[in-house]
Amino acid sequence: MSEFADRLEESSEAQVEMCPPVAKLEPAVDPRRMRRIIAEDTQWSLALVPLLRDLCLQSIVKNFEEKPILNELLPHHKTVVLEKLSPNLPLHITANLITDENYWKRCCIQRWGLSDVSTYGYSWKRMFFERHLQKVIELFIPDVTDPQSVLELVPLCKNYVQKLDITQLLPPVKDPQKLEEADGSDSVSEVGFDGPSIDHFDFGILLNKLTKLEELHVVYGVKGCGMNFEWNLFEFTHRDCQALAEALKSCKSLKVFRIHQSKVSDEKCRTLVSKLLDHPSLRHLSFSHNMIGDRGARAIGKLLNNSKLEKLNVCDNKIRGPGARAIAHALCSNTTLISLNLRLNQLGDEGGQAIAEALLYNETLESLHLGANEMTEPTATALSQVLVQNKTLKNINVSCNRLGVDGGKVFEEGMSHNRTLLECDIRLTELLENAISTHEAQVRRSREICIKVTGARERLLSAWTLRLPAGRGT
Repeated sequence: MSEFADRLEESSEAQVEMCPPVAKLEPAVDPRRMRRIIAEDTQWSLALVPLLRDLCLQSIVKNFEEKPILNELLPHHKTVVLEKLSPNLPLHITANLITDENYWKRCCIQRWGLSDVSTYGYSWKRMFFERHLQKVIELFIPDVTDPQSVLELVPLCKNYVQKLDITQLLPPVKDPQKLEEADGSDSVSEVGFDGPSIDHFDFGILLNKLTKLEELHVVYGVKGCGMNFEWNLFEFTHRDCQALAEALKSCKSLKVFRIHQSKVSDEKCRTLVSKLLDHPSLRHLSFSHNMIGDRGARAIGKLLNNSKLEKLNVCDNKIRGPGARAIAHALCSNTTLISLNLRLNQLGDEGGQAIAEALLYNETLESLHLGANEMTEPTATALSQVLVQNKTLKNINVSCNRLGVDGGKVFEEGMSHNRTLLECDIRLTELLENAISTHEAQVRRSREICIKVTGARERLLSAWTLRLPAGRGT
């Protein structure tokens, strides 16, 4: 027993000899003695160790581009990952994988700042892909940009793009050297300069693949050209027209087509219209601010009775009396059009009277704009008859026409017999002021009648509800 005690004492003495001096063991001298674990990070704490779950989610976010894992996660884990994902991830990874609107909202805000998402059906994802595709098309340079760069986007965006608003289309880049050689030779063929393969972006490679596209707005021109202005920057060529017409024909889902400020002539209008005849879904067509004359108007008249158009806008063109007569002839038998805009043309009394005569037979048109068309008193007389007989027209605009005082009296007489018109614009027409007051009185009377009818209907429904047997609804 004493031998064991001697050995224990020797061991204690040996341990004391191995320890540092006593002064170094004091907490004030060596603060590490106050900590249970000595680590390289002096701020380390057991309470700050991340959970394994969080480490896994961080790893998923970090390696998402190489190995996207999302749908396999639990809903609350999925939310955490989406909040941390970068909006700069490649589209071929995120397009058909991520449906979360908050993620696409971050993508849109980072790229374009705050925007009005209501114009995109309150969908941030739709907004992102529509604006992204629009920008790609607007920056497309013929024979420079690879068309494959556009086609690669189709599988990614075809389910989300419903509207394209193309505000510019770039022409081919001119080669100065070839132009100088062409100018110095007797013929272009001598230097082998055949020109570009296309004049602007060819919609034929795209529209038939966008199966949900419903609206297309196009302007053939260049924005912000500055000191580099040339007229050919705003040229809608025959080759462009033919390609666009074929593309429109192939897009069976298109409901709204608008081409404006593009110098569309009679021939180009006829080419476009020829491919839109019997289109299965087209409802709204706009050729505003172009150069369409009477021959183009005759083609439009043919389209009215070979389509299901509901709205037609040909304002600010060069349509005169004969063209208006062609449109009026189509209106006589048309049963689908509800809005027609002919303002800023040159219809004159010949065209104005023709349109008025057509409205005596038409029973569907609700809105008509004839502003600034060089019309005078004979047209006012014809329109007064329309006000008496037509029961469907709700909105008519004849502003900026010299209808005169006598025309105003006849117009006033027709207005006094009308009970359906809700809005009539006669500014700058030289009509009498009492015609305006008469119109206001008629509108007020129509609204009062509507209110009375609605009140009577509600009282009738209430009485009927009280008489119903128990257990039956209205």
